[in-house]
Amino acid sequence: MVSIVLKPGREKSLRRHHPWIFSGAIESVEGDPRTGETVEILASERDFLGFGSYSPHSQIRVRVWTFQTDQLIDPSFFRVRMDRAIQSRAGYGTGKESACRLINAESDGLPGLVVDKYGEFLVCQFLSAGSEYWKEEILLQLHQILSPAGIYERSDVEVRLKEGLEPRTGTPWGESPPELLLIKEGTCRFLVDIRKGQKTGFYLDQRDNRQALIDFANGRSVLNCFAYTGGFGISALRGGAERVTDVESSPSAIEIGIRNVEINGFDPRKVDHLQGDVFQVLREFRNSNRCFDLIVLDPPKFVDSRTQLLRGTRGYKDINLLAFKLLRPGGILFTFSCSGLVPPDLFQKIVADAALDAGREAQILRTLTQGPDHPTSLNFPEGAYLKGLICRAS
Repeated sequence: MVSIVLKPGREKSLRRHHPWIFSGAIESVEGDPRTGETVEILASERDFLGFGSYSPHSQIRVRVWTFQTDQLIDPSFFRVRMDRAIQSRAGYGTGKESACRLINAESDGLPGLVVDKYGEFLVCQFLSAGSEYWKEEILLQLHQILSPAGIYERSDVEVRLKEGLEPRTGTPWGESPPELLLIKEGTCRFLVDIRKGQKTGFYLDQRDNRQALIDFANGRSVLNCFAYTGGFGISALRGGAERVTDVESSPSAIEIGIRNVEINGFDPRKVDHLQGDVFQVLREFRNSNRCFDLIVLDPPKFVDSRTQLLRGTRGYKDINLLAFKLLRPGGILFTFSCSGLVPPDLFQKIVADAALDAGREAQILRTLTQGPDHPTSLNFPEGAYLKGLICRAS
């Protein structure tokens, strides 16, 4: 078998079972591994550390499959890992119209593999050289374990380019999905575009946080920023919101958002759907002295790399400062960051500084994170990317 040998002292993270090996940690490669091929990982003293997939184009040169010496990386390995991940969600994503994440990449011991369930269809993302190498076997196993109506691939994200892989979408197995799928989340229903929508079609990681919003919405005027297809807005209406304003830049997402209001049986006259840039819209509201009782800030990732950290933190502060200025006394702010490179303590500091500059005092009522179908391995803190705060402004 092909082996990679680490530089002296660079095995510490592997002994703590962190699954990534960066290119700078490698002393030598013994053999000529193909992209995605399994390699043996050795410390500088030749101690065995694990088996992983090799990615010659990525800064993350090896992603570890297993730290066990006697565990072969073969079809049965993937069957066991996938079975375990899927069974751990038993009861969370049941029902014909349910939706949840079934496999969460590194945190489920399957680096680079994401599988989401939308009713009778599965949506997969093969984000690493290793998951791409084993794709046909993974698809076969998913078909055998779950018997979905169809499997749709959404491997169209930039991280694949870093792995030397081309973006890819399509239906590699079974039926092609309809243009829009109907899913149920608690007492709410949503139409989802798994072909072209954000992520794999919907922000499944915000499921529990949308449910939390229901408890705060009664009788309030709600501003839902970066609304996408209106998920938080629908939860606000379910909670008895007096009025909801959704702000979203994508016309197609707004169209689905309008239909989501209809299929949930809410009065469309209670919802304003504004197309525009959130930063600009918030400034227009500030300049016109418009106020709200509850504001949701669920922006896209502002920080993709460490070089973007300063600019990204400025963006988070800007929108939070504007939100605090728009909140009535006693108003509630649901604010989020999905940038994994922004740790929770930094995010809290950003929000605190925004409140201070807005001249507002605020309390944290609750901290939020991704739902339990998006678990985080104790040895892979990078998996805890979503952080949120429920704040009350005085």
